[in-house]
Amino acid sequence: MDNKWKVIIAVICVVWICAPTTASYCINKNKIAGYTEQDANRLELVRAYADRVLDYGTDRWSGQNTPLLVDGINIDTGEPVLWRYDGDEFVISNLASQQNLFRVFAGLSNLTGDKKYKETAKESFQYHFDHLASDCGLLRWGGHQIIDLANLEPVGHFDANQHEFKFNFPFYELMWETDPDATARFIRAFWNAHILDWELLNMNRHGRWNLEMGELWESEFADPDPFFELQGLTFINAGGDLVYAAGMLYGFNQEQGALDWAQRLHGMYVKARHPDTGLGVYQYSKTARRAEPIMPMTHVRHTWGTYGDRAETMLGREFGDVAKEGWRMWGGTWKSIYVRDGFMKLAMAEAMGDAGAIFLDDTADGLRAAIEYGYVPEENHFLPLWADGSDLSGLRVPRYGYYCRETCDRDSLWVPYEADMEFVMTYARAYRLTGDPIFWETARQMARGNGLGDIGSRPGQNVAIDMNAPGSAYEEIFALLELYRAADHPDYLERARIVADRMIEEHYHNGFFFPSGNHVNANFNRIEPLALLTLDAVLRGEPELVPAHVGSRGYIHGRFEGMGRTNDSNAIWSVTRE
Repeated sequence: MDNKWKVIIAVICVVWICAPTTASYCINKNKIAGYTEQDANRLELVRAYADRVLDYGTDRWSGQNTPLLVDGINIDTGEPVLWRYDGDEFVISNLASQQNLFRVFAGLSNLTGDKKYKETAKESFQYHFDHLASDCGLLRWGGHQIIDLANLEPVGHFDANQHEFKFNFPFYELMWETDPDATARFIRAFWNAHILDWELLNMNRHGRWNLEMGELWESEFADPDPFFELQGLTFINAGGDLVYAAGMLYGFNQEQGALDWAQRLHGMYVKARHPDTGLGVYQYSKTARRAEPIMPMTHVRHTWGTYGDRAETMLGREFGDVAKEGWRMWGGTWKSIYVRDGFMKLAMAEAMGDAGAIFLDDTADGLRAAIEYGYVPEENHFLPLWADGSDLSGLRVPRYGYYCRETCDRDSLWVPYEADMEFVMTYARAYRLTGDPIFWETARQMARGNGLGDIGSRPGQNVAIDMNAPGSAYEEIFALLELYRAADHPDYLERARIVADRMIEEHYHNGFFFPSGNHVNANFNRIEPLALLTLDAVLRGEPELVPAHVGSRGYIHGRFEGMGRTNDSNAIWSVTRE
């Protein structure tokens, strides 16, 4: 046992001696079959982490003792992280970047019986509903908006200063528990702000704060064919959040209009999949051309959206009609469509029950198409393709442009994309929810490709996991727990425990979770503690006690002093000691 665990256990022992209620709780926990002292230690570590977040992160800057939290702290100084722009500094509190933390708080309260964690999250939600919502009900959060805890004012002038979600997937269940009316009002305002044309389902990632409420669910829908031209950008990272919000609202109050429009928006992406392969799509529209392309194209900006669909402008001469932004299947597009959006849709479908069947079926169809046309099991990667299945491997990009700028290597843009543990996690969940053996076999191939060994010829059969394989990522824990929930073989749990302990060794430093011990700023929204709680809940046989991981993320995007337009991942969370 290394020194870190010795210290953790020593602290826990002191807590057991000094706090009878905690000791009693832990003794009861040890009565769970197979539950070990090391399992109890992990739970207590997350409790200590959550307490530290409350100690360091609760508002002490505004002078009003609000329940709001900062997004993180500098571990060396104990001071909050700051956004710097135009000579000013802002104490960052972005509710959208705290949703995984709130899932941790809720799960921790459910597992320990200590209500303070969940109550803190609910109080923060309520404060935003009461004091920080715009007149129409939109909350001041997301990619281009923070609250400055120095004065409790919204700040967004460092960028678009509009509402934006991209794969945020908030903790709507707790929002609803906190204030159903305000939650419903927010979701309706969210759709109202981002749908530019309801008849065409023209949408945009940016939404105005106080747009007058229109007809909303009563709007007419023309069910247009895909790839019509418009000014909005129907990116799946923004559209997925709209579908998730409306689907969850229906789950809460059976609001039929919300379900209808969630299905319509989801259906636009499905309808735009390539008719021959079923692959895609990242978007279902084309950017309207506002000027004729400049010939010859001598600058990257000649492929910008001013000239229409950026893939068509840059690559249409070589590849023809398939060259559309929506049919681009290389690089991170594989993960955006099939993991970020797909994993969420699987979670949403499970939460919605029978009403979620269409989301489950369509997502499963998409995952099957990805296997058939893109996945190479021998190499454990996805090929760079157009959505018609055309393989771009080894081809040279014909010119610089939107997808390959001046610093891009034109000889190596179209390379395979690794199927990492997030793909295993997604295909394992797909198997659990559908029972389709192709998903099990694909998860098996991907797990093997990630060095995990053999998860089994069939669920729970001929399992030969390599317990000594490297691995310390939370994604692997979630993948293994999906496997265990599908087939309760003990090796899945044992490997999850090993990865969890290794994750603590590598990522838990000075009481917080970091990419490494050399990183300075502690991000309270990291997913490692949620993975640890999910493991604990599965060990209990009560996975429902911890909110499901749905792929939620938080981010801030804008101009930062000395860095230009960037995001908090680069400007804040990546900072290391010299």
